Amino acid sequence: MGRKRVARLMRATGLVGVSRRKGCRTTIADKRATAASDLVKRHFAAAEPNRVWTADITYVPTWEGFVYPAVVLDVFSRRIVGWAMAEHMRTELVTDALAMALHQRRPEAGVIHHSDKGSQLGFKESLQHCLSASIDAR
Repeated sequence: MGRKRVARLMRATGLVGVSRRKGCRTTIADKRATAASDLVKRHFAAAEPNRVWTADITYVPTWEGFVYPAVVLDVFSRRIVGWAMAEHMRTELVTDALAMALHQRRPEAGVIHHSDKGSQLGFKESLQHCLSASIDAR
């Protein structure tokens, strides 16, 4: 019996396969935080380097557990300008990645730092780093 036939029969009877892997939720919205305005308007393009940076966290399953890398990406070059990795998703993970990006690039005023609305992205702490470097964090 072929894979597609099994998939079709399972779909018809409402059966789904079982996965041994546990999922990991990386974006947990903070209900108390006010949403920042979207300065890039979901248009992820930049005319020159150090104008728009995006940030995100993901997870990598390992034999020992999950590892969480956080990255800051320059939208113009699509290059990672700052990163950090840890066994947790606490605020210092993303502030370390942002600090590395600030140290590596030393941007002028006017950089937009865009991230999703996850509470672990430490918006308040990231905002403090951004304000000290004249970055607009949204």
